[in-house]
Parts: sequence; C-alpha cells; structure tokens
Amino acid sequence: MESNFVDYVKICCRSGKGGRGSMHLRHVKYNPNGGPDGGDGGRGGNIYLRGNHNYWTLLHLKYERHIFAEHGGNGGRDKCHGTDGKDVYIDVPCGTVVYNADTGKYVCDVSYDGQEVLLLKGGRGGLGNFQFRTATNQAPRYAQPGEPMQEMTIILELKLLADVGLVGFPNAGKSTLLSTLSSARPKIANYPFTTLEPSLGIVSYRDNQSFVMADIPGIIEGASEGKGLGLRFLRHIERNSLLLFMVPGDTDDIKREYEILLGELKNFNPEMLDKHRVLAVTKSDLLDEELIEMLQETLPDDLPVVFISSVANQGLVELKDILWRELNSESNKLTAITAEDTLVHRDKDMTRFTAEMEAEGEAGDIEFIDDSEIEDFDEDDIEYIDVED
Repeated sequence: MESNFVDYVKICCRSGKGGRGSMHLRHVKYNPNGGPDGGDGGRGGNIYLRGNHNYWTLLHLKYERHIFAEHGGNGGRDKCHGTDGKDVYIDVPCGTVVYNADTGKYVCDVSYDGQEVLLLKGGRGGLGNFQFRTATNQAPRYAQPGEPMQEMTIILELKLLADVGLVGFPNAGKSTLLSTLSSARPKIANYPFTTLEPSLGIVSYRDNQSFVMADIPGIIEGASEGKGLGLRFLRHIERNSLLLFMVPGDTDDIKREYEILLGELKNFNPEMLDKHRVLAVTKSDLLDEELIEMLQETLPDDLPVVFISSVANQGLVELKDILWRELNSESNKLTAITAEDTLVHRDKDMTRFTAEMEAEGEAGDIEFIDDSEIEDFDEDDIEYIDVED
C-alpha cells in the first residue's frame, strides 16, 4: 500500500519569458508619417513558493514533474502593452526546505503559513520602438526582445515543525506515548518498525495551553550511515525545539542506549546536540522502587530524567511539566522568523538579461529589425480621424 506521507519531491520549474516589444510605424490615410507606436511586451510570470498550513506532506506535488509559468505577450501597434504572464504559486507545508537539484545549494526555506518566497522571476518585457523616439531619431526602426525565462530543477524536502521530537529505538513506546498524550492515533504493535512515517499530535497542557509532539520512526545504530529507516527521517528531528529521548526500562544498559542515540544525531548533524534534551525511561510499571533508585544513580546527570508508563499512566503529568518548563526556558526560546531570514539565495554568476537605455536616449541591448519587417496596413486597417485647420 502506498504511503500518504511524502517528504521529498523533485520538480523542474521555469518562469515565463518577457514578451517582445513591437517595432511598428503608424501609417494611416491622414497621417502617413505618424511615427513609432510600437507597444512594450508583457512580463513573464513569476514562480512563488507559499506556505500553507493545510498541507502536512508533499503528496500533492508527488506527480508534478514540471511547473511552468506563462510567457508575456508581445507588444502591439497603437502603443498596446502585451499581456503579463500569470504568476504560479506552489503551496507547500510549513517546514519545507528548497535546494537546487543541479548544484545541491540551499535556495530558500518556507517556515510559516502565508509566507511567500520568490523562486524564479519572470523576464521583463521588451520596449517597443515608441520608447526610443528622440528629437534626432523620430522613426526608430528597432525594438527590444523580452528578457529570457529562468529555469531551475528544485528539490523540496519537508522537515516537520514540532515542539517536541520523540527519539528512540524501535519499540521504545514512542507511538504509545503520543496516542496517550494526544488525539493522534499512530499504528501500535509489538514488533520493530511499526511506525513507518512521522506522526504529529497536539498535547494539551494547563490553562488551555498546548504543544506539538512528533513521533519519528525508530532509529537503529548506524542510522546516520544509512542503516534502517533512520537516515530518511533524521532530518525531521532537526526542526524540533526539544528532543525527548525514550529508552525502555527493561533495557540492559539505559545510559549506553541513550549515548548511542545521541551519537547517531551527532553524526547526522552536530548542531542537534545544542538542543535541549529530556530522557524518559518507559515501561517503568515493570520496575519496582528500589530498582528505579538504583537506575537513577547510573543515568546521565546533565539532563532531566523521568520514569513513565504510558499504559499505566504513570509519570505523564511530571513529564508534561518538565517538557513545558524546558520549552519555555530562556535558552530554548526560538527567535521570531522574519521575511529577511528566508530570502532567496542565488549564485552571483547567474547570467541575467539586461536591456537598459543610455542617458542620451540611445538603445541599449536591443534587437534591430530590418525595414522589411515593418508592419503595413491595408485599406481595412486605415483609421480615419478629423483634422482641424
């Protein structure tokens, strides 16, 4: 059965090219030397990325191999401006990161609902010959072509945005905890890798407050090197503000298992060690008080430790208190996301089309058109106007 959770897609995107400016000389019955009246071309359509909280996966883009914006329309006679190409908006879930598929370079990040990021800019329309008229050149016979389009193959990667991320080996009780604390209903069974895709749940707290918890598929030793399912989902842990490590109480060495998990995160991304961490020893209903006291002496002392049992509902209130305290600690508060943090980064050597006029009114990067290309009217095109004496 095909999974509905898609967190990686590759799409070829292309903005619209600008329309060509018109090279036209007005020639009618009562005004045979009407001068230039060629209109400007329309701009090509832009491509934007837009954050949309109604999506939580990239499933709707899975089969979108190509996304093209409209080209701008060509200019016309009588100074008619070409139509602008329609812009294209690609809706993505919050937490989507974009990379250039050809270079692998980071392009932009869509982090919040309603955020719009310009991915590819449409080409400007070329100027018509009406724009190049001067006192010394009253019948310019040239016009500008439109700017070319921009094209890029992008990779969209979704990194779940959650306050608390559950980290643990398979069958550590992550899904059971999420289903107990929230209304989420992940698949729960007594075998490894029951969870094959991340799940999100909203955990209620005191005074109508809440936080989001993410259940990440189990990590195994060597996950950072591609073993198991860990490599595919480790990136989702990067966006979690707080990491809740879960180790079963019946494990032979709880501290060693915690250190293995920590080592896998370090190998994948050393910055993960800067996140606040909490250690939850699960299935504590199988342990007596004396054994719990003995285990506490062997556990790490550089992070909060709590013994819980999702089935017996033990220690869950204390766990939520600890999580809430850590989430709201001064050192863990996330900085506000601003538009400047998500500007599109482009290579400096990207070729861009420029078509500017000199200060004296001369044409810049223009395309010259032969006299043979001048549009002539027949009798049906003649425009009759009243001429005053």
